[in-house]
Amino acid sequence: MAKVAEYKKELVSKFAQKMVDYPIIGVVNMESLPAAQLVKMRSKLRDKLEMIMTKKRLMNIAIDNVKDKKPGIEKLREYMSGMPALIFTKENPFTIFKIIKQNKSKAPAKPGQTAPIDIEIKSGPTPFSPGPVISELGALGLKTKVVEGKINILEDHVIVKEGEEIAPNAASMMLRLGIEPMEVGLNFVAAYEDGVIYDKKVLDIDEEQFLADLGNAGRWALNLSVEIGYITKDNVETLIVKSFNDSKALALSQVIMADAVVDMILAKADSQMRSVAGAANYDLTPKAAEKPEEKPAEVPAEPAPEAPKEEAPEEKAPAQAEEKPAEAPAEEKGEDIPAQEEKPAEEPKAEPEDIPVETPEEEPEVKEEKAEDVPVEEPKVEDKEAEKPEPEADEKVKKMVEDTKKFASGKRETAESLLEEADES
Repeated sequence: MAKVAEYKKELVSKFAQKMVDYPIIGVVNMESLPAAQLVKMRSKLRDKLEMIMTKKRLMNIAIDNVKDKKPGIEKLREYMSGMPALIFTKENPFTIFKIIKQNKSKAPAKPGQTAPIDIEIKSGPTPFSPGPVISELGALGLKTKVVEGKINILEDHVIVKEGEEIAPNAASMMLRLGIEPMEVGLNFVAAYEDGVIYDKKVLDIDEEQFLADLGNAGRWALNLSVEIGYITKDNVETLIVKSFNDSKALALSQVIMADAVVDMILAKADSQMRSVAGAANYDLTPKAAEKPEEKPAEVPAEPAPEAPKEEAPEEKAPAQAEEKPAEAPAEEKGEDIPAQEEKPAEEPKAEPEDIPVETPEEEPEVKEEKAEDVPVEEPKVEDKEAEKPEPEADEKVKKMVEDTKKFASGKRETAESLLEEADES
């Protein structure tokens, strides 16, 4: 059997002991890392972690020696590529990854390097003039067009995918276009903790997005607890407010009178009343309410009972006509007044011939003066007399007056009373 150097045994033993002592074991890739950058990173991370680098075979032997004590640690072998080194720390792996990432710097790609990400060339103008460079861009799968004396790339295109080796022509073109896809610094590949492996995709988180997602998760949890009525100290106030609003809405929908909703129920009833009145073209203004109160005073003064009294004016009209013409000549001839007063009494009996002599002079004036009053009153009397023989109209009017008084006093008929009246009729 070949002898193993003592320093190798000591190194394997050291690795195994570190794996047991530290809860978090990480793998970093130091390939293409400049020495100056490595020294700088060691100085920044000295207080937070230990980093040891050796041959990959020795690290695998150390992992085999502790896999019984650290179940699942053998999965780290899948991430030990390039120039691996192990880090041992008690800090949060996310914190270590963030520190390492912040201390990286951009660098141009070199032929033969492995692409850490998908390297893509965006569409747009280039600084190149038409020439052989068009064929170089075409060899990389880029579509080009000459616009205003410059070569333009028409579409975005990935020239090297993540994990692939960078070809010389691709590295040259990226250098000429100013693309620096490489990062100079430690490349934190994965971390082991309590049997779980966290690769860099899990460790590399966007803090702003993470905080936003955390806030959304809290809001969703609160909404869920409120919807299912699960009471906690964080949602008890919200649940009380929700219960109050729900009970209020129920009282409104079922017209349950309560102190909290009485004003709203009355407002709702008023709104419905106004909508019904609008649909029926019923006027609800205060003026319409005052008119029925004034009508009862006017209705009793209807001409129906007074119609017989108005027959007297027809007989008195000629007397007035005789008196007024007597006054008119009194202003002109004061001595003839007694003679004119006696003649109308004697003329119809003794001297019928004198009547046509005096009347044509005085009667036309009387008729002209009173013609305006007499014809105005006569049609009214005729109409009233025509209404007399219809006692049913008077009863209807009286009933309307009584209904109006009831309406004005607030005593409205119910549907039952209306049905009873309809049956009686």
